[in-house]
Amino acid sequence: MSLERLNPAGLSPPSGFSHAVVATGSRFVFLAGQTALDADGKVVGETLAEQFEVALRNLLAALTAAGGRAADLARVTAYVTDVPAYRAAAPQLGRIWRDSAGRDYPAMAVVGIVRLWDETALIELDGFAVLE
Repeated sequence: MSLERLNPAGLSPPSGFSHAVVATGSRFVFLAGQTALDADGKVVGETLAEQFEVALRNLLAALTAAGGRAADLARVTAYVTDVPAYRAAAPQLGRIWRDSAGRDYPAMAVVGIVRLWDETALIELDGFAVLE
């Protein structure tokens, strides 16, 4: 499996994402949206950063169960209930990402939404990975 991250010179420099990811492999893993649910199904964390850390941990746990690792992520989408709060927390979220998933960034998007399934959830992460 290989993931080639492309960031063309003509586009603005990416920060915390890659503009394009070319994936070559034989196994695709589609990851369901993960929020900051604990093992009892309760949303934990008061802040966006706290919930982001748990949601990312949950996403990576699902990926690991499928035989993957963070570097296999080709695409991640963040659904947030407060885009300005996400932008304000971006440096902290970037540190959490690097500590949990490293510096191999997938193609990413942030989508502002009205609310999530769990009313107290502030963020949901989903994505897909390519494995050998």
